[in-house]
Amino acid sequence: VTVFDDELGRLVADMFATMYAAEGVGLAANQIGVDARVFVVDCPDASGRHTVAHVVNPVLEEPTDRELVTEPEGCLSVPGAYGDLARLATVAVQGVDRHGDPLRLVGTGLLARCFQHEVDHLDGIVYVDRLSRRERSRRLEEVRQPAYPTLARP
Repeated sequence: VTVFDDELGRLVADMFATMYAAEGVGLAANQIGVDARVFVVDCPDASGRHTVAHVVNPVLEEPTDRELVTEPEGCLSVPGAYGDLARLATVAVQGVDRHGDPLRLVGTGLLARCFQHEVDHLDGIVYVDRLSRRERSRRLEEVRQPAYPTLARP
């Protein structure tokens, strides 16, 4: 993103609205068909404190200790499927806001997972891509199989 105007502000607002309507905790612009390095989040950190933020042109900063936490992860792009995935316990993200002002956010717990998940999206990676081949197949099959029986009309 190189232009910081009202259109970018509308994109960020639309992304928040879309995320909330889908009952998600994060959303990347490319998930709604927009080719821009922008994501939004509204999720708690390890202490339970919520962070509501957007980041333009995000870059992850990985800590040197690289503690991993394995927890179930899901995605609005793969609805209904969850898989256990190891992510860094703490991570920071640098970028700018919709006005072009620099920002740096540090996340722990779910917030750290959200930062990593959304930057993955912007890099063309969906969480199931990080699962084993067998686990990925299982999770994608869950999406293909409806949770309710299909009724045929007479």
